[in-house]
Amino acid sequence: MSSSELTAVPDGEAPSASSETGTTSAARRERPAVGWALLGSELSVMFRRWRTWAMLAALAAIPLLIAVAVRITGGSSRGPAFLGDITSNGVFVAFTALVVCVPLFLPLTIGVVAGDTIAGEASHGTLRYLVIAPAGRLRLLAVKYVGSAVFSLAAALAVAVAGALIGMLLFPIGPVTLLSGVQVSLGEAYIRLLLISLYIVVSLLGLCAIGLFLSTLTDVPVGAMAATAVLAVVSQVLDQLPQLDALHPWLFSHYWLGFGDLLRDPISWDSFGSNALLQLGYIAVFGALAVGRFTTKDILS
Repeated sequence: MSSSELTAVPDGEAPSASSETGTTSAARRERPAVGWALLGSELSVMFRRWRTWAMLAALAAIPLLIAVAVRITGGSSRGPAFLGDITSNGVFVAFTALVVCVPLFLPLTIGVVAGDTIAGEASHGTLRYLVIAPAGRLRLLAVKYVGSAVFSLAAALAVAVAGALIGMLLFPIGPVTLLSGVQVSLGEAYIRLLLISLYIVVSLLGLCAIGLFLSTLTDVPVGAMAATAVLAVVSQVLDQLPQLDALHPWLFSHYWLGFGDLLRDPISWDSFGSNALLQLGYIAVFGALAVGRFTTKDILS
């Protein structure tokens, strides 16, 4: 209660119900503002770090390396999907780069960011200050997760945009022939590239939740980062074993390369919906585990 409210109450009388209600309402209005301020601070810190920009630059360099290699060698039908189409249309540089980055490079960078969310604060001795009210532990977890998701978006767009630009510079561009054999305009091709980038972001949301949970288990960020990246690799290895067919639909990496359906006419949204539902399940499970662990954890640093 403010000093003006205290002076408005005569000596010996209890504060009025209206003043208490006003104070409570003001506190409730303040909580969302605190959450947005915390999120803004988190994103600001994340994108001021050299490590963040180094990872984004490394991802953007992958389509550059692919394009230069194809330009020098003249291309080949052997290799990742869409590689043989690059010489005829530079738009396929971006598509090829995304295919290359999804299995390893994107999960690796996401593992670094997600694994550092809580453990990194603990290792720097700043975690106990962040959980002090009005921030709170649940709000802090939500902000850290959203920060990881935003980085996932930035990472996917870094690959897609860099691929589109370098393809435009080194190769001819024009209407794109889809997997279904239908030719679409260059503008529509870029729209589909954006949709594929969003598909990949959705694919990585489950991994972000896993990394967040692992980050609550330790004060050593390197351990959480490594564990997150290793789980991404293990999931993909298990997905390749035919003996585990029954397990495949439950693996968070199962639909990672299903974005080929977005390059058909008409677009098939089946894999997108299945992927989103699967990632939502991982977010719910590992988000709940993270909440359970973090809300009962003794924070000493």
